[in-house]
Amino acid sequence: MNSVVRRRSFLAPALLWLPLLSWTVVAQAAPVGFTRATQHPVRKSVQLPGTVESRIVSVIASESEGLVVALEFLEGDHVEKGRPLLRLRTTYHEMRLREAQGRLQEARARLELAESQLARKKELQREEIISQEDLDDAYSEFSAWEGRRAQSLAEIEQLEWILERCVIRAPFDGVIVKKRTELGQWLQLGGQVAEMIALDKLDVHVEVPESYYHEIATGAEASVTFEALPGFELQGKVRGIIPQAAPQAHTFPIKISIPNPDLAIGVGMLARVALPLGEPHLALIVPKDALVRQGTAEIVFRIREDETVEPVTVERGTGMGAWVAVSGPLQAGERVVTRGNERLRPGQDVEGSPQEYPLP
Repeated sequence: MNSVVRRRSFLAPALLWLPLLSWTVVAQAAPVGFTRATQHPVRKSVQLPGTVESRIVSVIASESEGLVVALEFLEGDHVEKGRPLLRLRTTYHEMRLREAQGRLQEARARLELAESQLARKKELQREEIISQEDLDDAYSEFSAWEGRRAQSLAEIEQLEWILERCVIRAPFDGVIVKKRTELGQWLQLGGQVAEMIALDKLDVHVEVPESYYHEIATGAEASVTFEALPGFELQGKVRGIIPQAAPQAHTFPIKISIPNPDLAIGVGMLARVALPLGEPHLALIVPKDALVRQGTAEIVFRIREDETVEPVTVERGTGMGAWVAVSGPLQAGERVVTRGNERLRPGQDVEGSPQEYPLP
């Protein structure tokens, strides 16, 4: 019994070292990537709300009339330019086309005969066997059948044009957002078929206060984020500035063109736009990857001379591609962690390797 107790008391101090050994492993230097903060010309910016709009919104109309016999789309369908959306009944037009083709065949045969008779009467008139009046009659017969041939050709071309437009096709790549006709409905000439929007040509509509109007330039780049897409940011360009203010708000509408990678952005989404203002000025910039959100604040981890890190609270400014202007107790040339900063603790040892970002 005593030997058992002694054995247990001998093991207990050894077990106390296990947490210390585990702590020693965690405290090893963490590998991180770093980039040096630098000064760069930037413009001051203003943050404004905006709404995504499609540059192309179209209500597709029919160029022919007839009974709807096939609907080949649903609301929400992504369609390519030229895809059939609706078909009209073509029976009547096909019958008229066959009739016109028959008249064309007759006109061609009669024209051939009239041409032959005209040539023969020219010879007879030269030999003074027939009068000039007989020759004129031959000319008239030839011209009449030539006119009927041209008339039949025009009628056939018209009917083929109508038949082609009995199939209504998508006029551009886009999405069907509303169906405006039904199977079995009689569609009038110019009748509405569907409403479409393009998703590859988008604008963000922003209302700019009057005080900023003269500081915004067409072609200027703007950073755009979206409430529905956290962490997603892209660069747009000021496409147009509309020089007519809203009567009561005294704000000027501007259009910022944006790409739509993978069609992830929907029309009507709320956006936040950072618009550059005025002339460029020198500011401290760091890669956007260096920013870490902590509650309502944003920090960067600075690598000190003893190869430990300390958090520095900064305020985000204008974004420029992969970089962003910041203000706070940070100096140009200091190393900020840009890779592996999500799990760092203040005072932690790090082993840094340089990480390059092309300047904006």
